Amino acid sequence: MRHKITTSSFLVLASLGAATSLTSCSRGGTNSTTPSELPDAQSSPAASPKTGFETDLEFVRKGQYTYIWIFSRKDGKALDAKDGAYLRTTAPQVVDWVATDEGRKVIAGTNFNLEEGNLGLLKKRFNVEDYTGR
Repeated sequence: MRHKITTSSFLVLASLGAATSLTSCSRGGTNSTTPSELPDAQSSPAASPKTGFETDLEFVRKGQYTYIWIFSRKDGKALDAKDGAYLRTTAPQVVDWVATDEGRKVIAGTNFNLEEGNLGLLKKRFNVEDYTGR
């Protein structure tokens, strides 16, 4: 019987200790920091949110491809299904194709140097930017 009383007493004391420590951490109205010590909200400018292009480029970069290329139409219009088919056929070595910038650009991630492939043909039809290492 004595064992049960000791265990019960221990549980009660442990519960009281836990409750006391929890309530002592959340005292309201006793903030020792004065308004002059608080950091100024405008002291450092907030980072501007990434554009869709930047987010998509980061996604391809995380694929750790050796080469990253950006393709867009020379007239600035959105890429269509024929453009997509041409890109996939002419650059079959590309692993990831990510459409971005409201469909006006596509980011290509590959471990093959397209300059050793059909990059010349692609440059005749598209604006091509090499983002490798940028």
